[in-house]
Amino acid sequence: MTEKTPHPAAIDDAVFLGRAVERLSVLIAEQSKTVFDTMGIVIPVRSCSLMTVLATLGTASASDLARELGHSHQLVMQKIPKLLRLGLIQHRNDDNDARRRIFMPTDEGLSQLAKFGQCTVLIRAAYAGLFAEVGDVRQFVDRAADALHAKPLDQRIDSPG
Repeated sequence: MTEKTPHPAAIDDAVFLGRAVERLSVLIAEQSKTVFDTMGIVIPVRSCSLMTVLATLGTASASDLARELGHSHQLVMQKIPKLLRLGLIQHRNDDNDARRRIFMPTDEGLSQLAKFGQCTVLIRAAYAGLFAEVGDVRQFVDRAADALHAKPLDQRIDSPG
């Protein structure tokens, strides 16, 4: 059980499932950052999937990345400036659309992704141990998301009267 801090309102109820999942996400990100720092990885923890997809595609617009990641264009664009500042990606203008920028990983970005690749082996093993202890959280999250896509929350609520 997680360490509980008393709250003035009853926010540790199932109604606040999103909050609990977000707390887990933040905890995972914080602890992953510690691992990244130890391994010399400068890719922001919450940008690893974006970097992985970009390296796989070679070049991509923010819209392409958003589509591949299943995120909003806005969320992708929030991550881009830091990746540019860190020298992990670069961009050029799209020859066919002056409003579009095409992003690609830099050599440093690819080098960092190689370090991340080595790190994933260690993280995967750590998660295997965690899942042996608490159950496969990833499968649970995927099943819950699939169930909510199939039957959204509003359809799961019985109408009063």
